Amino acid sequence: MMTHLKTLFYVLLLACFTSFQFANADDSKQSQKAILITGASSGIGLSMTKLLSQNGFYIYAGVLHKEEMAALDKLENVKAVQFDVRNQAQIDAAVKVVEGEGKGLYGLINNAGVSIFGPMLELPVEQVKYQMDVNVYGPMRVSQAFAPLIMQSKGRIATTGSIAGILSPQFMGAYSMSKHAIEAYTDAFAQEMAGFGVSVHVIEPGNYGTNIGNAAKKRLLDMDYWPATTRYGKARSHLLGRLDQTEKGPDPIDVAEAALQLMQSENPKIRYMVTATPAQAEITLRRQLSKMLELNAQQKHELSRDQLIKLLDEELGKNQKK
Repeated sequence: MMTHLKTLFYVLLLACFTSFQFANADDSKQSQKAILITGASSGIGLSMTKLLSQNGFYIYAGVLHKEEMAALDKLENVKAVQFDVRNQAQIDAAVKVVEGEGKGLYGLINNAGVSIFGPMLELPVEQVKYQMDVNVYGPMRVSQAFAPLIMQSKGRIATTGSIAGILSPQFMGAYSMSKHAIEAYTDAFAQEMAGFGVSVHVIEPGNYGTNIGNAAKKRLLDMDYWPATTRYGKARSHLLGRLDQTEKGPDPIDVAEAALQLMQSENPKIRYMVTATPAQAEITLRRQLSKMLELNAQQKHELSRDQLIKLLDEELGKNQKK
């Protein structure tokens, strides 16, 4: 009799333990914070998707093409969602997919982007419109569509900008225009969303290994929007020779780590500049300083050197307290 009672006791104990394990697993899945990352099929977006999904987040990986979904769906804690950031109907359908999953949405990283190259003097306006449609209006559309979910969770919205949002190299004017726009967008949007408990950020990478150069070169040649008859023939040839080298750049894991810190930190920064070399960081900061001096020079209320240094010290003090 005692033997039967002991056996029954162990069976019940095992059943309770198993139920506890399953309950904990379910609770863990339910408590996972979900993040949507657009442009997740390659480069920076893929690096972000892998790193964040490996560090406790559930990732909705936004992709442009359906054939890109299968590889992402094989990753743990990742679900691919197909939509074009230029297509409002597809974005709205993606919202319903995320809502249907029942996990809510804590974070959004607007990472999808394209690049158009060519001289301001000759670049067709239609190509600039395409540049802005993807890189600026795309993040606006996606952020507006998913904002109610983010507001419910008092979460975070980020956009992948670029140090080109500060710099503006020749023949990259259209791309820099789009990234300059993201700087302004972030500043205004951050102030507007703060009242809802939502923080807004921009990640500003330097040169890393991505497919954006190959895609840009293919579009340039396929559409011939910057033809060989250009006034800038040597510059065009030089640029075309460099574009397919972008994927050979440094691993964008640094950028993914910035995104992870942004989503994990109790006090995330508004801006995350991430460069592969000290030189890229210095040239970006130096250009920002030179713009300040250009603004100040010979204007009615021009500040002296001592006044400028005082301003810099004050701003440094503010940042050290954050």
